[in-house]
Amino acid sequence: MEIVKVEDLVRRYGRMEAVKEISFEVHEGEVFGFLGPNGAGKTTTINMLCTLLHPTSGQAVVNGYNVVTQRSEVRRSIGLVFQDTTLDEYLTAEQNLRFHAYAYAIPAEARERRMEELMTMVELWDRR
Repeated sequence: MEIVKVEDLVRRYGRMEAVKEISFEVHEGEVFGFLGPNGAGKTTTINMLCTLLHPTSGQAVVNGYNVVTQRSEVRRSIGLVFQDTTLDEYLTAEQNLRFHAYAYAIPAEARERRMEELMTMVELWDRR
């Protein structure tokens, strides 16, 4: 089964082509290394696969979900660890969690309860 399928994926910034019609597949159980020199488009491609960027053209499917038309489903089906921290140092712990909950479409009725559970677990609820 294909876990990731990329066909002719392109990402342009004006006239500059950051990703140039790449195609590849990753099948269930495979270990896939995405290697290349700086500026080759690796990060841009990963950002498109994680729904953080829209492709200019082409198609990408992750876990059976289209990265453009089924963004929420893609996000719910992947685990993502950013290279750099995604916390905003100017926001409180509560504000950072609220932002991420919104970004990952956590329903409003579950958001506050889950935030309290997480902050209590790491002993930050009193300092939220």
